[in-house]
Amino acid sequence: MAEVSAAVIEKLKGVSTATISTCLYKRGMRSQYIQDVLPVGAPKSRSMVGPAFTLRYIPAREDLNELQVFRDPEHPQRKAVETCPPGAVLVMDSRKNPRAASAGSILIGRLQARGVAGVVSDGGFRDAGDIARMDMPAFHQRPSAPTNLTLHQAIGINEPISCGDAPVFPGDIIVGDCDGVVVIPAHLAAEIADEAFEMTAFEDFVAEEVAKGRSIRGLYPATDPKTLDDFKAWRAAKGR
Repeated sequence: MAEVSAAVIEKLKGVSTATISTCLYKRGMRSQYIQDVLPVGAPKSRSMVGPAFTLRYIPAREDLNELQVFRDPEHPQRKAVETCPPGAVLVMDSRKNPRAASAGSILIGRLQARGVAGVVSDGGFRDAGDIARMDMPAFHQRPSAPTNLTLHQAIGINEPISCGDAPVFPGDIIVGDCDGVVVIPAHLAAEIADEAFEMTAFEDFVAEEVAKGRSIRGLYPATDPKTLDDFKAWRAAKGR
C-alpha cells in the first residue's frame, strides 16, 4: 500500500468530497462514494481525512455472540478500538444494516481520546446524541439502540471490506464532509489532492462570478478564453 504524506492529508482537508468524486470519475472510478452514510449530528467545521483502518462484521451467530465475549481483550471490535492508529479513520463494514449498533459513545470516545481522525459505519451508532457532541467526526446511516451483538459479529481487522457499496482497502484515504464520505485509493491520493486543490480554487472563483450575476455559459466549464484570463487575475488578487 502506498504511503501518503502528511502534506497530502493536509491538502485534502481543504477540498470537498464532491470535488474529489469528480476527480475519481475522470479516472473511471464510480464506486468510491460510501452510500447512505451521513454525519452524526451537525457536520464538523473541518473535513475528516485519514488512512483507513477497517473492521468487518458478519451476521451474528448466537452461540458465539453472547455478552461475555466483550471480556476478551482480543475481541475484534474492542481490539480495533485500541489499535486503530492515531490519525487514521476506523471504517466499519456493518453490511449496510443499521438495525443494531456498530458501536456507541464509549468506544467512539475512546477513539477520540486516542487521536483517531474519525469513524465511519454503513450501519448505525447507539448514543447518537452523545456522539454528535464529540469533537471527532463520525458518520453512519442512522441511530440504532440495540447492542451490536444483536445482529453483528466482529470478525476481521484491517482487511479489505465493503462499506456502503464502496471498496475500502487498509490505507486508502477516507475523506468525509457534510455530503458524506469518499474513498481515495492510496496510490492516487497525491495526484487527486493536487487536482482537487486546483479545481477548488477555480470553483471558488466561479461561485464569486455567479454571485455577481455572470452567466455560466463560457464560465463553467471555461470554454471562453476570457474566463481563464479572469481566473488568473483572480488568483493573483486572492493569493491563491
